[in-house]
Amino acid sequence: MTKTQLIENIKSKGSYLCVGLDTDLEKIPVHLLSSHNKAFMFNKAIIDATLDHCIGYKINTAFYEAMGSYGWDVMKQTVEYIPETHFKIADAKRGDIGNTSSKYAKAFFEILDFDAITVAPYMGEDSIRPFLEYENKWTIVLGLTSNKGADDFEMQKTGGEYLFEKVIKTVSKWGSDKNTMFVAGATRPDQLSEIRKIIPNHFLLVPGVGFQGGSLAELSKHGLNNDIGLIVNVSRAIIYAGSEENFASEAGVIARQYHEEMKRLIY
Repeated sequence: MTKTQLIENIKSKGSYLCVGLDTDLEKIPVHLLSSHNKAFMFNKAIIDATLDHCIGYKINTAFYEAMGSYGWDVMKQTVEYIPETHFKIADAKRGDIGNTSSKYAKAFFEILDFDAITVAPYMGEDSIRPFLEYENKWTIVLGLTSNKGADDFEMQKTGGEYLFEKVIKTVSKWGSDKNTMFVAGATRPDQLSEIRKIIPNHFLLVPGVGFQGGSLAELSKHGLNNDIGLIVNVSRAIIYAGSEENFASEAGVIARQYHEEMKRLIY
């Protein structure tokens, strides 16, 4: 998906919501557990219920890898089920020496046909370059994350600037705002203004809204640009909104609430 297509989808829908499919067999409704393909049935129901309110889906690959070979099959089924109109993110946080990263890129961009993948920048440019070489695919680099451990490294100063600022400045030169995004956590909204000074035109993938306590209004205030420029991910607060047989409709209600709030924030 190109940047132009992504922007058009967001503006036409009035939503920059991404639904995180962190599918955990220990949390899905009990009535699905007897189904042969329970994880996919859960995902399918969530997608059907939220499709009109979001612009994309983020699959946290760890939840699927933990299911073994079945999980890989579910991930593939899920990606194939999501319409081409919706942005598909593999939240895999990969990053390794070049020949290894090239295989990760092949797995997620060719075999599974995701639009984007999250990567860790710690090993430098050669660990990220293989992802950037794919046309109309996106590399989403960890910048400032929403977890407490971000203080250990990301929020430490080096050479007069925070490490996350150095990472964003450096990595933004390897690609462009047409193939590179950055993760910026919703739990640190004030920092989004600083990030916008560094990369005014890049998209930001923003986790941390919902159970982690991030404010949609605050992050939008500091992070929106002329192209919207935000993809806000909400996972557990949507997909586990209900635990009974009407779980999908409950998820749709919460997704609609986020959608309506986003409309108010951008129009």
